[in-house]
Amino acid sequence: MHYGADYNPEQWPEELWPDDIARMREAGVTMVSLGIFAWARIQPREGEFDFGWLDRAIDLLHEGGIAVDLATATASPPPWASAAYPELLPRDEDGTIFWPGSRQAYAPSSPVYRRLAGELVTAIATRYAQHPAVVMWHVNNEYGCHLHADYSDAARDAFRRWLADRYADVDELNRAWGTNFWSQRYGSFDEVLPPRKAPYSRNPGQVLDFHRFTSDMLLECYLMERDLIRAAGATQPITTNFMGAFKPADYAKWAEHVDVVSDDCYPDPNDPDAFRTAAFQRDLIRSLKPGVPWLLMEQSTNALNWRPSNAPKAPGQMAALSAQAIGRGADGILFFQWRQSKAGAEKFHSAMLPHAGTDTRTWRETVALGEALAALPELPAGARDARVAIVFDWENWWAVEASDHPQNRLDHLAVVQRWHRAFHRRNVQVDLVPAARAGEGYDLVVAPLAYLLREADASALTSFVESGGHLVAGPFTDVVDDFDRFRDGGFTTQLRAVLGVDVEDFGALVAPDAPAAEPGERAAPFAGAFEGVGTLLAEELRVTDAAVEASFVAGRLAGRPALTLRASGRGTARYVATVPDEAGTQSLVDHVLEATGVEPVAAGMPDRVEAIRRGGDVLTVVNHGDAPVDLALRGTDLVTGEHVDGVALEPFGWVILRTSAEEAAAPAGA
Repeated sequence: MHYGADYNPEQWPEELWPDDIARMREAGVTMVSLGIFAWARIQPREGEFDFGWLDRAIDLLHEGGIAVDLATATASPPPWASAAYPELLPRDEDGTIFWPGSRQAYAPSSPVYRRLAGELVTAIATRYAQHPAVVMWHVNNEYGCHLHADYSDAARDAFRRWLADRYADVDELNRAWGTNFWSQRYGSFDEVLPPRKAPYSRNPGQVLDFHRFTSDMLLECYLMERDLIRAAGATQPITTNFMGAFKPADYAKWAEHVDVVSDDCYPDPNDPDAFRTAAFQRDLIRSLKPGVPWLLMEQSTNALNWRPSNAPKAPGQMAALSAQAIGRGADGILFFQWRQSKAGAEKFHSAMLPHAGTDTRTWRETVALGEALAALPELPAGARDARVAIVFDWENWWAVEASDHPQNRLDHLAVVQRWHRAFHRRNVQVDLVPAARAGEGYDLVVAPLAYLLREADASALTSFVESGGHLVAGPFTDVVDDFDRFRDGGFTTQLRAVLGVDVEDFGALVAPDAPAAEPGERAAPFAGAFEGVGTLLAEELRVTDAAVEASFVAGRLAGRPALTLRASGRGTARYVATVPDEAGTQSLVDHVLEATGVEPVAAGMPDRVEAIRRGGDVLTVVNHGDAPVDLALRGTDLVTGEHVDGVALEPFGWVILRTSAEEAAAPAGA
């Protein structure tokens, strides 16, 4: 279990470094990420490298028994680079330049940036590929974090090449984008531009492809650096840090190219349900590379600096969220950063070693967590613990949230997270996967807002049901193809047979916070097998071969179906004709869990106590509430090594047990 942080020795006098190493050993640090933003220090001028300080830092860490996750330092070009080559700077939709003075001021598709970054990576990798301290390589940092898309001339040229590779012939592009509409037909790829600022709505096919292109350009940068590291003879694992459900980068596509998935996660202490949002992010990250443990590369020990209000974490909350990550598959807990900065934009961001020193709660909690993690044995990975999957697809996300839809306030991520919260409250473990992976041993699959549904994905969902699985499909599902075009024959054309319904109209509803409207226009209450309130959409269904489990009871669709059920093969398929509110989603999840027989990880957990199973026999239980709880659990405490018969957890207390499912369900003392 790795434990550590980003370490930035270049920010501090060299005589302070030995104290850093001593304090790291005291805290139980096993690994640090080094050199992430050190380009200007490593390469003060083009063609000139200064590795002396980095040699000494790495050697000092190695002597102290601390491993190094060595960064390629390409995340923030130094001022000399843009001064010499202003064409590497990115631009926004309006053509405004993003200037240096912050970070990430580079166009990912810029040939100049890629040349300079490649020279830096080659120099670093050649020098340190065989260094015994280096156990992992850290490519760039948080690709696309602050610059979600680039519209520069470099992007224009690269977009044209990308489109030529994708479509081969400009007539194929015209067909895919439907460019006969609004006289947009192109005569050559050289006429195509990125979707820059325009008088009105832009072509949805063009916008969708630009999302794909943007993710691919960032991925190309990663792959270039990865290949240069390997060419230098490095054999250590290579990663780059993800950021959970980050819209600009299709991490499902990226995951196969990283040896280990790493993630940055910063739950907001001001949000009492932040632990549920964090659980969603951990589940998504775990699902990207099944069976391979991941690393929590960044979190905060305490308060941040970049939100409008940066609340501190409550006593014990940092360790509780760390335990949650371990339970959901992490094999490393790291922070930003080791020593709190004295200057710069993030000087108020907390660190393992606070500016206030070692006589602080933050330091004491940091040391205590290090001791607990050091006591853990190697934890299992590889077993599939989730019996439920929620379909999560980046290309569909981009398409759902495009403009000019019946309902233009659909927040795909918020809807998916609402479904996840409902399962999380019941301690039912969930994976988040593309539809194509529905058949990987799940009992229940939920596909909310699966608007863009490829033929292979629709086939996978149908086969899942026919083979005995239970599908719940949400509204605005199976509407368009890969190019954001309607298929012939109406809507739900691919899932129509398995669902037994036809969508005639999407029935947009007035948002709850909109100006006064008739109640029936604002929301769509429904009742039947469960109760709740529908929001955003109230679709008009034609039921062809399905049972109606719930109907709308008010508004323009009073008496019309809201939830249908059809048996198909050995499984069932439900369709929800609206976006249920929080209570309605919970009610629907409870109904489906009862109907399908899916069990929680551990029964009888109080509210705000989560239970997670890892590798079959490791159970992590975390109390995120503000009151102590007594739990009827039995097993071996993997931190203390003691057998426990009943568990008492203080607020933000946690325990990791080796226990069978039977022990988890058995009353304490049995």
